[in-house]
Amino acid sequence: MSIQHLPDRRHPVLSMLDELEAVRAKYAGAPVWTMSVTELSEAVPRLATHNTAMRALGLTVLREADRQQVGDPNGYANTLGWYAAATHLAKPEAKRDLRLAEYLDDDGHQAVRAAALDGAVTVDQAGAIIAAVEDLPTDLVDPGLRTKAENHLIEFAADLDPKQLRIIGRRILEVEAPEIADAALARVLEAEEAHAEATSSFSMRPDGHGSMVGRFKIPLLAGRMLERHLAAIAAPRHQNAMAALDPTGTTVTKPWRWGAAFTEYIETRPASSVPRVGGIAATVVVTMPLETLLGDLKAAGQLDTGETISAAAARRLACEAGIIPAVLGTRSQVLDLGRKTRFHTEPQRIAIALRDKTCIIEGCDRGPQDAHVHHLDQWAHGGGTSVERGVMICAPHHTQIHDPRYTTEPRPGGKLRFHRRT
Repeated sequence: MSIQHLPDRRHPVLSMLDELEAVRAKYAGAPVWTMSVTELSEAVPRLATHNTAMRALGLTVLREADRQQVGDPNGYANTLGWYAAATHLAKPEAKRDLRLAEYLDDDGHQAVRAAALDGAVTVDQAGAIIAAVEDLPTDLVDPGLRTKAENHLIEFAADLDPKQLRIIGRRILEVEAPEIADAALARVLEAEEAHAEATSSFSMRPDGHGSMVGRFKIPLLAGRMLERHLAAIAAPRHQNAMAALDPTGTTVTKPWRWGAAFTEYIETRPASSVPRVGGIAATVVVTMPLETLLGDLKAAGQLDTGETISAAAARRLACEAGIIPAVLGTRSQVLDLGRKTRFHTEPQRIAIALRDKTCIIEGCDRGPQDAHVHHLDQWAHGGGTSVERGVMICAPHHTQIHDPRYTTEPRPGGKLRFHRRT
């Protein structure tokens, strides 16, 4: 009696994976350093194409897994939780894959799905194309025009990366239907701006180690304005500042320069531009003993929010930044409060810059674009805000001049030289 074998009922996708895993196990360990330039030039793009096709196939299978709620029999509340755990992806990335899998499954995006499964477009390119087509206003663009636009973007994908496709995608109607392109783009931009305004957010908190950390989301225009302001401060001032503070030649990274620029942007905000609440300017009050301001003590300054800052920072900010110093006498009585005339006027600053030309610290040649105005006569000693007793000093040296570890010595030509206290 012969044995009747049941037909192999394993799904073709699983059979393909079995074969791929067997082939990979056989060849993947081959040393690639033996490959020639010609072979490498062939292998890299071919592997990229296979990776693209496999990832697209993975998304089509993921979509079916979501449709059948495969997370439930595996002990998860939903497909997202199961997929993130099974693939070791972070939840946001897993959610992105699920959303893209749903779009690829849409009959309205058959062309993109076919191109992705064929490896002709990457998954990221597919996402950019789908996003561009989905953004087309349905009341202005009929299904036929949407399909035409999608096919055109697939053709562009042969030469453009995902970022470039997103840019082209916003203008695709200028090619396909120029008569409605302006109206459609205006609709998209208005919707994006309304969404950006409605979802703006800002949060920050002290980290317990002298810093404030946070994150924000603001409309594009406001972000570009902030970017332009910080860029004007960050280059070249803080590049020079880091070089002065660290003579070892350590590379200055953009996040550091922009962080320093953002700090200066806040600290040097003119008093006239500070918002008011209840008739009072929204400024930070720093309480310090008179001895601290005079430089006789290293005691900390007390912020009205409860935190403390170093005496050096308190003296520097009282000289330059948009804060209110509350100076206390021996009985904790407020001797002086406010700084209505602490800032030099713009004409005074121009006159000082014309006279000093560069930072007045000996050996420093940073110009007015990199400088603050420093009071030679301290306010606590009765010094006024004048051209005669105001000098131009660059940002890093302005910090150093209020550092209790240093003293200054007058030099010819109105210059100053630092000396380390012993």
